[in-house]
Amino acid sequence: MSTEQTELSCSNCTVQACRKENSPGSPAFCPTKTRKRALNSALELYNRDGEIRKIALAATRTTTESGRMKWTRVEDTIDFAHRMGYQKIGIATCIGLITESRILTKILEVKGFKVISVCCKCGGIPKEKIGISDSEKGKPGNFEAICNPVAQAKMLNKDKSELNILVGLCVGHDSLFLKHSKAPVTVLIAKDRITCHNPAAVLHGTSSYYKRLLSA
Repeated sequence: MSTEQTELSCSNCTVQACRKENSPGSPAFCPTKTRKRALNSALELYNRDGEIRKIALAATRTTTESGRMKWTRVEDTIDFAHRMGYQKIGIATCIGLITESRILTKILEVKGFKVISVCCKCGGIPKEKIGISDSEKGKPGNFEAICNPVAQAKMLNKDKSELNILVGLCVGHDSLFLKHSKAPVTVLIAKDRITCHNPAAVLHGTSSYYKRLLSA
């Protein structure tokens, strides 16, 4: 197997040598060693593609300032959007987080942005329309609307949002939105009904409350 075919496994690295110059002591599977072609291609894009370069520079500068100032992710998002010169921000929200999206809208407007938002249930399309049977619904025998991330993306595309913020879209629905959005997308809230939308809590709890997840 050539080095370019070595399996990616950064989550199993205990060294993180890539934080240091020349990656001293990195493991054999380290992509800094094994994936030179991809790394060079990415670096070329950062320097050749104007939009990618602009986003990379703004994101890096926001990250640095956030570390100094101890900003929240909301503040990171505001700073990044200002650095990019965005004026119109789209919010793609879960219907269950309308209150949070309303507060986010007020914050963004105070910071000088034009905000447009669209809810996941837009259109009120019955689940049967995409092939869901009545028995597959949360409450069989009742009307249930599909989550409609493709429509959310298309509407924000049409209204020319410059940055889209995801607020609580379900797993998979967020994937569809990301696939169809023309504007760059950032996630503010990742839905997790059990942990009050803090999915990292599960990873930190695998030695106790969520130990079951480590069993086959």
